[in-house]
Amino acid sequence: MNRLSARELFDDVHERLALRWVAGQAGGERALQAGAAGSRRPSEVGYLNVIYPNKLQIIGTEELTYLDGLDSRQRWETVQKIVAQQPVALIVTKDQAVPADLREAAEESATPLWVSARRGHDVLTFLQYRLARALAPQATLHGVFMEVYSIGVLITGTPGSGKSELALELITRGHRLVADDAPEFTLVAPDVIDGSCPELLRDLLEVRGLGVLNVREMFGHTAVKPSKYLRLIVHLQPAGSESEVDAMVRLTGDTGWREVLDVKVPQITIPVAPGRNLAVLVEAAVRSHMLKSQGIDQARIFMDRQAARLQRLPG
Repeated sequence: MNRLSARELFDDVHERLALRWVAGQAGGERALQAGAAGSRRPSEVGYLNVIYPNKLQIIGTEELTYLDGLDSRQRWETVQKIVAQQPVALIVTKDQAVPADLREAAEESATPLWVSARRGHDVLTFLQYRLARALAPQATLHGVFMEVYSIGVLITGTPGSGKSELALELITRGHRLVADDAPEFTLVAPDVIDGSCPELLRDLLEVRGLGVLNVREMFGHTAVKPSKYLRLIVHLQPAGSESEVDAMVRLTGDTGWREVLDVKVPQITIPVAPGRNLAVLVEAAVRSHMLKSQGIDQARIFMDRQAARLQRLPG
């Protein structure tokens, strides 16, 4: 389960949201966890709510006005209830003055209390985006992740199948590298997987016999891309390892699916043999996938032609 502490989140976003940590520094290890939000309130962040509290409670002008409108006993009870719910952090917006009782309650309960110079809406939308990615399901797969004709393509295969050499040739043909060896994939929406490169491996491609190459330095900034949605998997398979290919596979290609983070991703298997131009084959596979995405199935068109021709033959 992904976990993000209050201190890690503050360090990540404090510059972007102009945050100051004014109380409750002892609660820095309070954490957000993927899937921990309640069913009534699926969002991890939202405006102050003492009935269905969010883990990150945003306190804007209206929320401060609401507190000011309570009598002294109601206000004390409300403030105590807010900190008793153990939010990961409270965020006061627009650099507004923090009420003394709220500051004291946060300090006593070790509840992180932050002040942002941004508007509440800006804080809310940015944190929703950042948390959605930080707490989303993730997986690391072995292969080379490329952008080919604007499509995110993961090239997989056994060690020595030629993945890196293929990636290098695709780069020389104008396509772009996202990640080599261990691309990281994040489920950013129910059926959308975003692929990126670990910081340690960024811009690097390992090719047997040449070692580690810096693609950005060798081919320029346009030869690399920081991230891309995964749309297709191309699996390289030694030509001698497949069983006898039946007629249907020869017509339609060796296509199927692979589940990545519970999402079915189209997969095309390409036999590897001496003399085969794999870069051209991958480009053709991507173009074919793009046509199928538009509803154009070339094998089906051919089979329909054959069926129509047979129907015209005399009985």
